[in-house]
Amino acid sequence: MSIQLLSWNVNGLRAVFKKGFAPWVEKTQPDILCLQETKARPEQVVKELETIKGYEVHFSSAQRPGYSGVALFSREKPLSVKQTFGVTRFDDEGRILQADYGKFILFNIYFPNGKASPERLQYKMDFYQAFLLEMKKLLKKDKKIIICGDVNTAHKEIDLARPKENSKTSGFLPQEREWVDRFLELGFLDTLRLFDQTPGRYTWWDVISRARDRNVGWRIDYFYASFNLKKNIKNAYILPEVMGSDHCPIGLELDV
Repeated sequence: MSIQLLSWNVNGLRAVFKKGFAPWVEKTQPDILCLQETKARPEQVVKELETIKGYEVHFSSAQRPGYSGVALFSREKPLSVKQTFGVTRFDDEGRILQADYGKFILFNIYFPNGKASPERLQYKMDFYQAFLLEMKKLLKKDKKIIICGDVNTAHKEIDLARPKENSKTSGFLPQEREWVDRFLELGFLDTLRLFDQTPGRYTWWDVISRARDRNVGWRIDYFYASFNLKKNIKNAYILPEVMGSDHCPIGLELDV
């Protein structure tokens, strides 16, 4: 059986509902849809959620109103859903949903942005390290793992339009890129690059400079899969034509 997973940083769930989100979901019919930066609690979008039929919905919301947050729309009921990987200081920001489907464990993650200050960059690197340790534990148990979301780092020069100009910007710093190297070496695949090695494949564009019109972007949204799922991966792709956010959705097709 083939399933379609989509992931999208919507930059505000209430905002994207006003831009055709529900009709888009109805048209694309993903089996699993992961959202990041929802900026909303479920009680704030009750009427909007009623327009999307056939999904079980899970939220992880930040304590701070209108900030961060992730959501999971799933046709199949997961065996379990957690809002943590065990570190309280990260749970408060509503960045994590972990859904166990039996055949694989899905992590929907909105990784921190480090641009605001040195303190936020350190928070981001601490989050990265804690996540890496959790992945090590699961891989030792031979778990099959899919990770999606806004990683907030472009891995290689091919993953952003202007690598030299951004070499000292959080999102393309050496320590951030080295973490991605270590993460992949642990036993994960960047699924898009199994199918598409071309440049110009971006998932985020600066709104103020109208960078999307010129495709001056960054690929900071990813679907990763553990090595033991490689034979199950049928396709991975980006949907840059889908509007409504400063990010675009990304997809993964999986045989399970």
